Amino acid sequence: MSLIHDDLPSMDNDDLRRGKPTNHVVYGEDVAILAGDALLSTSFEHVARHTKGVEAERVLDVIARLGKSVGAVGLAGGQVMDLECEAKTGVTLEELTWIHTHKTAALLQVAVAAGAILGGANAEEVKACELFALDIGLAFQVADDILDVTASTEELGKTAGKDEDTDKTTYPKLLGLEESKVEAQRLVDEAKASLTQFGDRAAPLLAIADYIIARSN
Repeated sequence: MSLIHDDLPSMDNDDLRRGKPTNHVVYGEDVAILAGDALLSTSFEHVARHTKGVEAERVLDVIARLGKSVGAVGLAGGQVMDLECEAKTGVTLEELTWIHTHKTAALLQVAVAAGAILGGANAEEVKACELFALDIGLAFQVADDILDVTASTEELGKTAGKDEDTDKTTYPKLLGLEESKVEAQRLVDEAKASLTQFGDRAAPLLAIADYIIARSN
């Protein structure tokens, strides 16, 4: 849902996603909007209908978190701030972090937290998972900003250099390319440290953290 809507002409206005024409290019803007809406609605239905053998209170907690993650203090709010900051001078690092905490990291937080909650984690364990997801969410965005500068359209599967063309506020724009790489690594290190209590059980998540800043697209 978020990618379909993010590519719309009124948002990031991108014609490529993973090397293929974006949804609105293929099916039209009207269908792309409705497709995103349908996918969002289906996500809540899927959790409610197909989560079996879990306490109802935990399922409701996950549904509430899903709603918050895409709402005014989640994805939607982050996207609004992102659009407002295009071609705007004086945007601070704190404001950029706010944008991507809500636009990007919030989605990863709810994904990781939902698995922990439905798996029976206690409040302390869920909090640790959320901290991990916040850090890798921000690291993902820093890496994305770096790749927009350093990779080609063919490598990315989407239009390279788009951030500069639209005068977007990015981590390389505020920190420079090398400092952005340092920040991405710092976030990954912090993310991995938050999972020490889980020992070897955290191995898949630790691998995801490393992959996020090592990827080429």
